[in-house]
Amino acid sequence: MRLATLQQSFGQWLHAESTEAAAQLGGGPGLDVYLNNYRSQLVAALEGSFPQLQRWLGGTAFLAAAAQHIETSPPRAWTLDAYGEDFPATIAALYPNDPECAELARIEWALAATFTTPDIVPLSPDSLGAVDWETVRFAFVPNLAMLPVITNAAALWQSLTAGGPPPAAQRLPAPAAVLLWRDGFNPSFRTIEQAEATAIFQLEAGTPFGALCAACATEHGDADSATMIGTWLGGWLRDGILAAVR
Repeated sequence: MRLATLQQSFGQWLHAESTEAAAQLGGGPGLDVYLNNYRSQLVAALEGSFPQLQRWLGGTAFLAAAAQHIETSPPRAWTLDAYGEDFPATIAALYPNDPECAELARIEWALAATFTTPDIVPLSPDSLGAVDWETVRFAFVPNLAMLPVITNAAALWQSLTAGGPPPAAQRLPAPAAVLLWRDGFNPSFRTIEQAEATAIFQLEAGTPFGALCAACATEHGDADSATMIGTWLGGWLRDGILAAVR
């Protein structure tokens, strides 16, 4: 048997427990050992990537979800560090009436992903003294992520991480977003309202700061928009998520 054929048959046995592939490989109990080891490694990878989701679901439910994911989503990358990328989608399909589960999984995955981005020195407030506020464009740090949420999944993650009893899962009064970034070696996040999330999207797309202010003034009035945008800008500088002006 050619090596390529052997590898293909072995992959079919691991991914789908193919009886045809087992026959081509000669069968025997040794194949079961490989299969069990393969699956246990994938379960361990998911446990390592989603510890708070495991606590929230409980060990038995998490294991059942991991088994379902392994059946439907075999590894596609060279490293198991990437294996959990599609796991939130599996959780969403398994728990359609409990959206906090998938949102919790997405938050965990996004927080882990912030550590693979390059370090960058955030923008200093002192550097804004000479900018033209009408034309200036802001760039955010590359480790910034933003996830839409409809539940208090961020509060659940925080409580679970602290080791205390988590609050009950709740729907938010209105759709919002979780802003996630890395502060040195510390994962950070906060929940923001949809208006701030939209503003960040627009600035990341290259909208001048003056145009953003004008649009907000049209929608919310001059006084309210000035307070709103000033609060946003202060928070972005405090959190260190602005990288540069252009």
